Amino acid sequence: MKIPHFIHVKEVGPRDGLQNEKQFISTDKKIEWINLLSSSGLSYIEVTSFVHQKWIPALADAMEVAKGIKRKEGVTYAALVPNRIGLERALEADMDEVSIFMSATETHNLKNINKSIDETFPILDEVIKDAIASGKKVRGYVSTVFGCPYEGAVPIERVKRIADRLFSMGIYELSLGDTIGIANPVQMNQVLMELLKSLPPTSIALHLHDTRGMSLANTLVGLSNGISTFDSSCGGLGGCPYAKGASGNIASEDFIYMLDAMGCETEIDFEKLLRASRYIQSLFSKSLPSHQLGLNVKGG
Repeated sequence: MKIPHFIHVKEVGPRDGLQNEKQFISTDKKIEWINLLSSSGLSYIEVTSFVHQKWIPALADAMEVAKGIKRKEGVTYAALVPNRIGLERALEADMDEVSIFMSATETHNLKNINKSIDETFPILDEVIKDAIASGKKVRGYVSTVFGCPYEGAVPIERVKRIADRLFSMGIYELSLGDTIGIANPVQMNQVLMELLKSLPPTSIALHLHDTRGMSLANTLVGLSNGISTFDSSCGGLGGCPYAKGASGNIASEDFIYMLDAMGCETEIDFEKLLRASRYIQSLFSKSLPSHQLGLNVKGG
């Protein structure tokens, strides 16, 4: 199997991992967690989202967290922004990079952004252009690429149209979201083969949820198609507030363990990453879905 040697792992736990949690993690604990992640060798951490706190109360302290973390040289600290106001806050917090987001289906986009897909494009266009003018790179997310909880199957042509539009606006990378963890390896291969007809693999990332236990299998399909950038979440935290039943992201430590065993290079220290996962799990009154944390609990 021919797969990329170096894999870029983008940690989204502090944002995507916490946004759907009902238990509020205090600002100082969030900062401590992100500092542990920074020391693990990760080169990219999405630290928060500058969405209005009434929509994502778990991240109401976004500015305090962004300004309070100890930044490490060589690590990109990013934040999700929904609009121009969110971008202004991200710029005030001196984020290294910003991410914009939308859905591949109208219903999910309306529930997530309160706008249709066509109404969303002008807003994102403004954010992207202003961010680039301010010297910031912009990453894009598209949710429900592999299936929608409201509309079911998603036509690949629609995903291609959205991808082309966002790249024309100036994003450097598009993260494809399996928001409800419904993708299977054959479907993953079909979608990627179609997108890779017009996009280089270096411009695509995968953002996979493990709702049905297929995320690691799907990452392997991504790797075999030349994809070298993947989002993951420490401890397997995560879920979409507007996708009922969607469980957490692929656990960072599970993914790193697999990559290490396969001989792939990430420059991430597995033990230090596991330490960060243990820390965030200790703050919740529940066990997290990470397999590696489960082994640790059993003394394995």
